[in-house]
Amino acid sequence: MADEYRDDDQLEDEEEIDETGYKTVKDAILFAIEINESMLTPGPSADPKTKGEESPASAALKCAYHLMQQRIISNPHDMMGVLLYGTQASKFYDEEETSRGDLSYPHCYLFTDLDVPSAHEVKELRGLADDEGEARDVLNPSAEPVSMANVLFCANQIFTSKAPNFLSRRLFIVTDNDNPHGENKALRSAAAVRARDLYDLGVSIELFPISHPDHEFDHARFYDDIIYRASPTDPDAPSYQLADSKASTATGDGIALLKTLLSSIHSRSVARRAYFSNMPLELGPDFRISVSGYHLFRRQQPARSGYVWLEGEHPQMAQGETTAIADDTARTVEKGEIKKAYKFGGDQVIFTPEELKSLRDFGDPVIRIIGFKPLSALPFWANVKHPFFIYPSEGDYVGSTRVFAALHRKLLRDRKAALVWFIPRKASGPVLGALMAGPEKIDEYGVQKLPPGMWIIPLPFADDVRQNPETRLTVAPEPLIDKMRYVVQQLQLPKGIYDPSRYPNPSLQWHYRILQALALDEDLPEKPEDKTIPKYRQIDKRAGFYVLSWAEELEKQYAAAGGTAAQTTLVKRSAKDRDAETGDSASQPAKKPKVEDGSSGIEAETRMHYEKNTLSKLTVPILKDFLHSHGRSTAGKKADLVERVEEYYERK
Repeated sequence: MADEYRDDDQLEDEEEIDETGYKTVKDAILFAIEINESMLTPGPSADPKTKGEESPASAALKCAYHLMQQRIISNPHDMMGVLLYGTQASKFYDEEETSRGDLSYPHCYLFTDLDVPSAHEVKELRGLADDEGEARDVLNPSAEPVSMANVLFCANQIFTSKAPNFLSRRLFIVTDNDNPHGENKALRSAAAVRARDLYDLGVSIELFPISHPDHEFDHARFYDDIIYRASPTDPDAPSYQLADSKASTATGDGIALLKTLLSSIHSRSVARRAYFSNMPLELGPDFRISVSGYHLFRRQQPARSGYVWLEGEHPQMAQGETTAIADDTARTVEKGEIKKAYKFGGDQVIFTPEELKSLRDFGDPVIRIIGFKPLSALPFWANVKHPFFIYPSEGDYVGSTRVFAALHRKLLRDRKAALVWFIPRKASGPVLGALMAGPEKIDEYGVQKLPPGMWIIPLPFADDVRQNPETRLTVAPEPLIDKMRYVVQQLQLPKGIYDPSRYPNPSLQWHYRILQALALDEDLPEKPEDKTIPKYRQIDKRAGFYVLSWAEELEKQYAAAGGTAAQTTLVKRSAKDRDAETGDSASQPAKKPKVEDGSSGIEAETRMHYEKNTLSKLTVPILKDFLHSHGRSTAGKKADLVERVEEYYERK
């Protein structure tokens, strides 16, 4: 389900504004992992680095552990919890705390309460995931089936009590049982009611199904009534999902899906940032829908949540204060004494805060469609700024998802782009943008990589486009192109696709790894893991021979063009060898033409031919000597040399 965002005045407890001006949405994730005999039966390992066999329950616990491990550093305000259901033991509260009323949830074991993870909880979850022998009491399956209505109601109570104001709340269900209640209509109906309660609360449910070789997980048997495909506020609207992973609706081997999720969290997925929420998208007069905007592609940097003072007995968080001081008297300047001014003609023109605000006021934030253009009219170089990804929101206008989906399909079918007048925020300058529809993209596992939606590409004004310098490129000879084609063919990526998520930032990963070692009291790593380093041996094995062949051809073509072959590590061929390759066995050394001694004679002769427009009558050595004496390139054919001499005299 799409995450819904409300107005700014309702976001006091839910969102924080970071130093870049983005609204950071705090996320609450609860893992619900079913424990039964089939989930505890070892199978093929989900981790390719782990030898032997691994049970689906162990793979799910390791996935939860790795997700908690990275979020404790990269997203310190996010909450995570682990709920095991189908266990013999039952636990719904921490032993050190008082019970949450008299509620009882049979066969539900809250192993990690929904909270900001601590180092102790991370270590406990790691111990449960790595060593099932010591955790056999916890992972002991129940002899009687568990009620899914109880599990969902338990999750409801956890989210209500621990994260009541979080806008992003997700329940991850990991199971291999596609029909927990069989033909019992009463239990199935009760579970559907509890699922509806979770969606009404704003909690989205994501399913990670586990398939076995002898049984394919069938969503239609039970979970199609639990996992909603439509928006609760507009049930007839087409289904959209704005989530980190769409593995919940993908088909195939569930262990492979967990493997995909496990590899994706190593790329350090950052907190979802809403650049604007409930923005009106105006399709015509008095015809509006509401959308939310995001920056899906943004450079990730190490986040600093505060300063730490280490001089005392215990580390303490330092609170910073800023004081303005007069430059001449060093006295403290109060905030009311500070005025803002601009320099015009050497004078300072003072503006009041209200005047400054009015100067930047171009109207309320809006996305207004003012026309349509074919996609072919949008040049590639027009994309000079970060695009905005917009998604429908039912916050202000019910039915926005349906209208948004219709516009999305129309733009995709007709290959059109809408021209929009776009003001992203208050006090922001207006821009003209191209509104383009983007289709959904999924990987080989059926997991969603990019959700379907629309992109706003800010179009540059004339001052934003830099004119490229005039260059005259020479097309390489066909033999060079043919030999380079072999080199390129040998250096293709797997499936010909570059996936940036497979190459994490080594500097950022090293930063997180050091913080993780300090927080969890682990040994400091010796060196970072850098997946961006080229595999030199493999490259040499695949393309080394073709690169040397291309270099030989380059020397041959350069020599044929009249240049002097550069010294290389290759075996230098004699003139006879080159003559044999070109078939010119009767070639003789060129005679050096007679020219006047000194550069003055060449200067005079060249100027005379330039004034008579007969530079082409000069020999190549004379042209090269002239260009060399003036520090210009002597490479290329005679026509190129004549052109450089003409440019020299024209600029002179």
